[in-house]
Amino acid sequence: MLVTALWGVNFVVIEMGLDHFPPLLFCALRFLVAALPAVFLVGPPRVAWRWILGVGLALGVAKFGLLFIGMHEGMPAGLSSLVLQIQAVFTALFAAVVLGERPGRRRLLGMAVALAGIAVAAVDEGTSGPLIGFVLVVAAAAFWGVSNVLTRKAAPPDALNFMVWVSVVPVLPLLGLSLMFEGAGPDLDALSRLDWAGVGAIVYVAWVTTVFGFGVWGSLLRTYDASTVAPFSLLVPVFGMSSAALVLGEGISAPRWLAAALLVGGVALTSLPRPPRPPRLRRGVRRRPEVPGAGARPDAPGAGLRPAVSGSGLRTEAPGSGPRSEANGSDRRPEPLLPEPDGPELDGSELVGPELVGPELVGSESVGSESGSAGAPAWSGRVGQQT
Repeated sequence: MLVTALWGVNFVVIEMGLDHFPPLLFCALRFLVAALPAVFLVGPPRVAWRWILGVGLALGVAKFGLLFIGMHEGMPAGLSSLVLQIQAVFTALFAAVVLGERPGRRRLLGMAVALAGIAVAAVDEGTSGPLIGFVLVVAAAAFWGVSNVLTRKAAPPDALNFMVWVSVVPVLPLLGLSLMFEGAGPDLDALSRLDWAGVGAIVYVAWVTTVFGFGVWGSLLRTYDASTVAPFSLLVPVFGMSSAALVLGEGISAPRWLAAALLVGGVALTSLPRPPRPPRLRRGVRRRPEVPGAGARPDAPGAGLRPAVSGSGLRTEAPGSGPRSEANGSDRRPEPLLPEPDGPELDGSELVGPELVGPELVGSESVGSESGSAGAPAWSGRVGQQT
């Protein structure tokens, strides 16, 4: 829960940092500080460079670049933390196309509910502020879905190592885009007026949420099941909206509450793993009557014993052992065997074992499952990744 709280508050810190830096420059500084000096401490990359480059461009340049620009254009921090969770729907859609994962009925229902929440949030934002910021944050969520699918294809064995090396990729592209669209003058002016508040914002979004947050999250996924860890990521918009209301004074209207309920509920249906069904037998299967020694190896103890009637119960008698001698020396004749059960005897090939219905593949995950065709950790496919 600590990590999700840090990720939720991160949106407030981004909002505050945008008062000190242009959005693309701020995003570039975030990844520069996250990569240095951590890149010298985590060891060499443990996946192919094509996956690091792909995720670095989709996640670092596209997703975070659009998020920072959208918030700079007026998208509230609390609403951004909520709308960004629609990435679970985009992840499921892209996984169906790229990975061939077929979403079940529960996941399709979750997508519909989450999209309804997005529609409610769009109407509310359109009546209270500029819609361009909302559209940019939704686009950021779409690129987050792309990065999730690429991460699941990469299947990194170490989440922290992977994230640190991914942080190296966006630095130069973001700096180039900042110089191109924001201009060298505003960038140099922001750096020349750098104060402790700006430094604190960079340190928080780089080291606290990226290095520390992903390090702890990856450790939790290695220690506990993904189905246990991933649901906590649904608390990110709760902490995001609450901290934005407390620190920034953002109001939460009734439509926004409705959008939050629909989005969180839809993401939960889309991302969380389905509980496994109990085993079941096919219809019309008859079991073999249980007989002592049945199915045992010929040389096993008790193998080959035949049932014999002894009073009101059963006893076993070894074949060829002959009449049993009583204590007084008199012999008793062998007692008759039980009749065979009615109907043909079943051999082993006619008995069908339980058919387990496999759980539905999860796209977070996470976040793992959150559970993907590539077997990546849950933090990357399900709802585990956060800003």
